[in-house]
Amino acid sequence: MHPELLSLFLFMLGTGCSPGPNNIVASYSGFNFGIMKTIPHMLGVILGFTLMVSVLNFGLINIFKIYPLLQEILKISGSIFLVYLAYKIAFSKNIDKEQKQNPVKFFETFLFQFLNPKGVIVGIICVSTYVESGVNFLNHSIWVISVSFICAIISINFWTLIGKFLRKFATNEKFIKLFNYAMSVLLLGCIATFYY
Repeated sequence: MHPELLSLFLFMLGTGCSPGPNNIVASYSGFNFGIMKTIPHMLGVILGFTLMVSVLNFGLINIFKIYPLLQEILKISGSIFLVYLAYKIAFSKNIDKEQKQNPVKFFETFLFQFLNPKGVIVGIICVSTYVESGVNFLNHSIWVISVSFICAIISINFWTLIGKFLRKFATNEKFIKLFNYAMSVLLLGCIATFYY
């Protein structure tokens, strides 16, 4: 067992459930398309984030220490993708529910985990804080990766359900448009937090 399991769990749950690109998009998707159509996004976040933490744990963190410029490149690339996503969310067309297609796909979401500045920073802090090199490396690694997986499931489900719940109050197209604009602005707000 990890000696700081409670601390690790609270850290990952707190950072995972706080507003960020994955969670805002999950709420947007849950609101506009429902839970079933949000599952690809949810799986992309869960599997992508867990893999990203694993990759950081088993070596990428050392590459970031040697070449900090790589982290900056990831941050800028992730920001550009978020601007694009915010645009798609803000200006999504209102068409029949039958024809609506979720703009967020599994593969895009999965790959985005490696560009998501918030997720990468959380992964780096988690690995550097809770994984001890030496004899306990494998044990600590398994715990960190497992807790990351569990907290990703909890947080992405929580935010998807928030979006689905808010849908009950969407009585007209104006409300839906305002909600989409709000999600778009929140995404852009996330970008600002990466740089300040």
